[in-house]
Amino acid sequence: MLEKLFQLDANGTNVRREILAGVTTFLTMAYIIFVNPAILKDAGMDFGAVFMATCLAAAFGSAFMGLYANYPIALAPGMGLNAYFTFGVVKGMGLSWQVALGAVFISGLIFLALSLVKIREWIVNAIPMSMKLGIAAGIGLFLGIIALKNADIIIAHPATLVTLGNVKTMPVLLAALGFALIVAMTARKIPGAIIIAILAVTAIAVGLGHAKFGGIVSAPPSIAPTFAQMDLKGAINVGFWTIVFVFLFVDLFDNTGTLIGVAHRGGMLDKDGKLPRIGKALIVDSTSAAVGAVLGTSTTTSYIESAAGVDAGGRTGLTAVVVAICFLLAIFFAPLAGTVPAFATAPALLYVACLMSRSLKDLDWEDVTEFVPAMVTAITMPLTFSIAHGIGIGFITYAAVKILAGRWQEMNIAVPIIAVAFLVKLIVA
Repeated sequence: MLEKLFQLDANGTNVRREILAGVTTFLTMAYIIFVNPAILKDAGMDFGAVFMATCLAAAFGSAFMGLYANYPIALAPGMGLNAYFTFGVVKGMGLSWQVALGAVFISGLIFLALSLVKIREWIVNAIPMSMKLGIAAGIGLFLGIIALKNADIIIAHPATLVTLGNVKTMPVLLAALGFALIVAMTARKIPGAIIIAILAVTAIAVGLGHAKFGGIVSAPPSIAPTFAQMDLKGAINVGFWTIVFVFLFVDLFDNTGTLIGVAHRGGMLDKDGKLPRIGKALIVDSTSAAVGAVLGTSTTTSYIESAAGVDAGGRTGLTAVVVAICFLLAIFFAPLAGTVPAFATAPALLYVACLMSRSLKDLDWEDVTEFVPAMVTAITMPLTFSIAHGIGIGFITYAAVKILAGRWQEMNIAVPIIAVAFLVKLIVA
């Protein structure tokens, strides 16, 4: 049955190798079951319900990817988009989390429609590579400032906006220890470095009285507080296009980049460098985003951590199905997730921020009309505390620079259209 479903022999793999790869992928991304509820809790959502939604959305998306697209790529609520959900939409715009979920659901449906036609390819190809790199790095820097804030390493200051916090406190010291552990274990190629560090810091915090131990396992918490709570009417009425555009835009490029990157690492691209069945994979991503919103979480997306499972030998959808099973088992560990303090998950956010910022190295540093708009995008995201503003100002800068430099013909028509739309939004807002 497994051979018929996943074509193991044709992909040069076996059941044992696929199971090992699935467990490896799960360990590298399992931090999301602690981090995502902690971030969305700040939006006013029920921690236990979001924990359940996170696990179930990841299980659904990963299983769907494995059974339908037959790729060893796992899905879960995405980092960056969960931060935009809480700090950009709910706290930044003053909207309810129900409205934010409505926007995620609608963006998933639009993504699904684009995945079924060739418009998706047009959009992907229309956006300059430098802007894609700048957006990825900007989201990383945005996560970085959230991580430092959650760990109290940086605090507000009336004169300088931000300043260094009291680094002699135990939470700050434990956060620093967690970050060092993640980097050191990653350098030693220890699987599950992030989740090991989170649990280690949590254990120390409990022992020192800086966190309250709530247990390890229990019956799964209720998902009722977040299930099917999307406010679709509210999402359409309040800042609809800006919010949905950001969710859609980031998810579209993040998914495409992740799929190509993981497939390249596993030698799954064809002779033309294209990913077979990419249409199916994108249908999985878009459907999972909509289903995740119904369950009660921010955008569900493909995880670059799937590369760890590919490195371990995963080549088929069986790897993703194993990840799904692991996430289903994780629903019994809600008390442990509730024990983890914010300063224990902050190192994971900071490490992911560092990973995402690596994209800056691929910029064309010899072309000032390319790297300057990308850097403006990356810098303005954390400093305006808004992914949307960063993208908008970046596109406006890119279009203006190209036009004034007499190189407007290098732009796809979509770029100035997007730039004008954001400019109008900034002026009207």
